[in-house]
Amino acid sequence: MHDVTLILTLTTALTAALVLGFITHALRLSPIVGYLLAGIAVGPFTPGFEADHGVAEQLAEVGVILLMFGVGLHFHVRELVAVKGIAVPGALVQSAVATVLGALVGRLVGWDWPTAVIFGGATSVASTVVLIRVLSDNHDLHTRAGHIAVGWLVVEDLLTVVALVLLPTLLNAQSGPVGAATALGLAALKIGLLVGLLVIVGGRVIPWTLERVAATRSRELFTLAVLVIALGIAVVSATLFGVSMALGAFLAGMIVGRSDFSLRAASEALPMRDAFAVLFFVSVGMLFDPRTLLEAPGLIAATLGIVLVAKPLAALAIALMRGYPLRIALPVATSLAQIGEFSFMLAAVARELGAMPDRAVDALVAAAIASITLNPLLYRAARLLEPLLARRFASTAEPAGEADHASGYAAHRAIVVGYGPVGQTVTQLLLDNGIEPIVIELNLDTVRRLRTFDVRAVYGDASRPDILAEADIARARHLLLTAATGAAEEEIVRRARELNPEIRVVARTQYTRQVPAVRKAGATHVFADEGEVALAMTTSILGHLGATDEQIDRERARVEALFRAG
Repeated sequence: MHDVTLILTLTTALTAALVLGFITHALRLSPIVGYLLAGIAVGPFTPGFEADHGVAEQLAEVGVILLMFGVGLHFHVRELVAVKGIAVPGALVQSAVATVLGALVGRLVGWDWPTAVIFGGATSVASTVVLIRVLSDNHDLHTRAGHIAVGWLVVEDLLTVVALVLLPTLLNAQSGPVGAATALGLAALKIGLLVGLLVIVGGRVIPWTLERVAATRSRELFTLAVLVIALGIAVVSATLFGVSMALGAFLAGMIVGRSDFSLRAASEALPMRDAFAVLFFVSVGMLFDPRTLLEAPGLIAATLGIVLVAKPLAALAIALMRGYPLRIALPVATSLAQIGEFSFMLAAVARELGAMPDRAVDALVAAAIASITLNPLLYRAARLLEPLLARRFASTAEPAGEADHASGYAAHRAIVVGYGPVGQTVTQLLLDNGIEPIVIELNLDTVRRLRTFDVRAVYGDASRPDILAEADIARARHLLLTAATGAAEEEIVRRARELNPEIRVVARTQYTRQVPAVRKAGATHVFADEGEVALAMTTSILGHLGATDEQIDRERARVEALFRAG
């Protein structure tokens, strides 16, 4: 019977998430809104089928672990260092403002101080998923404002990771301040041992293991290896060191992220994360009681006020005081005017410890749905208002040493997929003609060799969006598919067109029958191996028989037309 409940819960939760996620995506909203609404639809407070929340919560635990692993995987110190002058103080001050305001709201409705402070902290952290989506949709992800917003959010994420680690220790501590200090000291010792072990041992063993698995060229084994590392270290962290699984997963992600396999792990193994993350959002939505909208409208309105007004105003003031112009400060501020996955993680831990009442969770879910829905609209509105506001505020220069990274990009850039004989020749010709090549290759040794010659190279599968994004496809003018790999060409071309509709794609296929499909996928020019051989032979024969250049060109055009028709 339990197995039936598991299957029913899993099926209905994913089905509802798919339907409502598709609808919200069609409305140009974040699918997270759809996932939360799906949880409400299958939850105990709405009519119809009621999913088993206990089962959904257990599955969602895996989602939390993989989400934290992904955060660690994408955490890059260099991104933070590049904008540390604004991201670190900005995130600290803004988080403090939101936490204080949220705590005051909590006290006004009668909660004790620990609950009120945790509630305030949950309102202070924005959603990584939503922020990246909003910046990408508005083509601002690789701008100065985008870099600052991402760095700002990295600091917020780190603050939340610390809170997730310390929360159980602080709430379970006995005997007042002395007991809390002792518990914190013991927790710090355990965390130090865990970090030291992972850095010293894991930093060698994990990359070595992934390299051996990658050498098998089996995508399934590589995906399995990454999942085992994420889940295994999370479990070991909790069972042997007594710290949260979230911290273990985060540290595991950081170690993998420092290796040559970070991009491949993100593109091939973490899609599994997305499925479990959906269940996490659904499980959160199942906790929401719609009656709260009528019973506590003031609490929800106050929470929304913190998220949509206080947080962006604090961020705007900080950015302006740090000397940034309005054209940068305004997008950064509005992109942070929402809450998401980390807010729910914090609330979930506090709820398990008995420090988060249902009414507080309801307020966070309502605020998340509203803020995630409104954030893209607010961002676009801020962009439209920026020229008007700029006339009222004197423009300031950007702080020295923090110029836009975009200025360093080459004017001509081409992405070369595959570094076989054709790819090597194409890459060399591009270099000889002043065009910057970026090579995407699945052979790790080849990638390392190219990097020693100062040629940018990305290790991974070009059909994965993360790999194409790492190769800066948004700024590339050409995409050259130099390896004929069968059906993969179509997927690569489609993904490339989604990320950069203006890019010129030159593709290679093995057979002429594949040409129409690749061209339909969006390729600008397609060359088939057997077609090019036939053209070369035809040209050779005609030249030997004394044909003129015009006759050869005419026959070549006729043969090319035959191949296109085929």
